[in-house]
Amino acid sequence: MLEQILADMCIEPELLAELNEEQKQILFFKMREEQVRRWKEKEALLEKEQSLDKKSKKANEKSVKWLLGSDSDVWVWVMGEHLQDKTYDQICDDIMAERARQQAQREAEEIRKRNEEELVKRFSNALSLEPQIDSCLDSWKKKAIEEEQARLTEVAEQKRTELELKMKEEEERRRHEEELKRLEEERTQQIYMDLKEVQQTVQKREDKEWQESLRKSKAADVRRRSIAKQARDDHKRHSLKAVENGRVAAMSKAFGGGKPLPPKPKPRNNIQRDHVTGSKSGLQRTLSTSTREVIIRWFKEEQIPLRAGYEKHTERLAPWFHGIISREEAEDLLSSKGQGSFLIRVSEKIMGYVLSYRCQDSFKHFLIDASEDSYCFLGVEQLVHSTLSDLVEYHKVEPITMMGREQLLEPCGQTGNCLDYSDLFQ
Repeated sequence: MLEQILADMCIEPELLAELNEEQKQILFFKMREEQVRRWKEKEALLEKEQSLDKKSKKANEKSVKWLLGSDSDVWVWVMGEHLQDKTYDQICDDIMAERARQQAQREAEEIRKRNEEELVKRFSNALSLEPQIDSCLDSWKKKAIEEEQARLTEVAEQKRTELELKMKEEEERRRHEEELKRLEEERTQQIYMDLKEVQQTVQKREDKEWQESLRKSKAADVRRRSIAKQARDDHKRHSLKAVENGRVAAMSKAFGGGKPLPPKPKPRNNIQRDHVTGSKSGLQRTLSTSTREVIIRWFKEEQIPLRAGYEKHTERLAPWFHGIISREEAEDLLSSKGQGSFLIRVSEKIMGYVLSYRCQDSFKHFLIDASEDSYCFLGVEQLVHSTLSDLVEYHKVEPITMMGREQLLEPCGQTGNCLDYSDLFQ
C-alpha cells in the first residue's frame, strides 16, 4: 500500500482520514524523499542532454565572451566597492531630495502665478487713470499760458508718480519672488524630513514583521525536526526490541530477521496508474472508497484463511475484534472504558483495519495495512506481524509510539446481543 502511494505520489482522502498524526508525519517525509529522488534523476538526465547538445554545436555559431581584466579573469564590477559609488541610503536620500525639490518648485510656481495675476490687476487699475488725465489736458488748453505751465508741471508730477508706482511694484514683485524662493526651500526641507520619517517608520515596521516571521519559521523548523527525530527513534527502538525478544514475524528492510511470513501475493506493479492490485482471482483491491459488499467479500476470501480476528492457537474470536463499524461507533464503545482500552475494527472505507485507542481525554485511530497478507501500522519501515493477534500481543508490552505511550491494556468487546461482525462470517 505504501509503495503504491509513493509510486502515484497521491493518497485518497478517505485513506488519509484513517491516519493518525504520527502516521501522517512519517508518510509526508517519505513522499518528500521520493520527490527529491525523482528531481535528482531528472536533473542528471537534463545535464546529460545539455552536455550532448554542446558537443553537437557548430564552430561558427555565436557565443558569449566575457570581458577579462588584467589578471585574465572575468571582469566584475560590484556596486558600492568603488570610492565614488554611493550607498543605498545616499541614493534613497538623493531621490527623496529631488522629489521634495520638484514638489516645492511646483507649489512655488502656483504661488508665483497667483501673485502675478494680482499685480497685473492692480497695475491695470493704475493705467486706467490716463484717459482722465488726457481729458483734463484738453480742457486746460483753453486756459491761460500760466495755467498751462502749472498744468504741465502737474502732468510731470503725475508721470513721476506713475514711474515711482511702477518701481515700487517691481520692488514688491522682486521681494515676493525672494520670499517665494525662501518658502520653496523651507517646503523642500519639510517634505524631505516627512519622507525620511515615513521611510524610517515603514522600515521599522517591516523589520519587526520580518523578525516575527523568522521567529515563527525557526520555531516551526525545530518542531518538525523534533517530530521527525521522535518518529525515527520510535521505529528504531521498536525494531531493536523485536530483534531481541523474537516476537515479530517479519522485520522491516532496515533490520531483517524473524520468523517467515505466509507466502506473499505476486508483486504489485508500482508503475500502473489504475490503482488496482489483484491478491486473489476475481477480487479487485483498490485504495479508493470501497462498498460494504466489496469489503465483506475481501474479508471472506483473504482474511478468514489467515485467521484474522481469531485468538492465537484457539478457534474463538478475540474480544477486541469488531466488524465494519465507523469511527464514531468505535468512539462510543470506548467512551465508557478507561485509558488503554482498545478495539480493532474492519475499515468501512478501505480494505484494511483500524486500531481505535482510548486516551485519557481523547481517542486515537491507527490504520493497519493488510495488503501483503501481513499486518503492520501504515508508515515507513514499520514492524510486520503475521497475524492481528501477534500485533496486539506485541503492543501489550511495547507502546505503539514513544511520544503517546499507547500501550494496549484492556480489549473492548461487543455490547448487547447483536454482534457487529456477524455479516463477515455468514
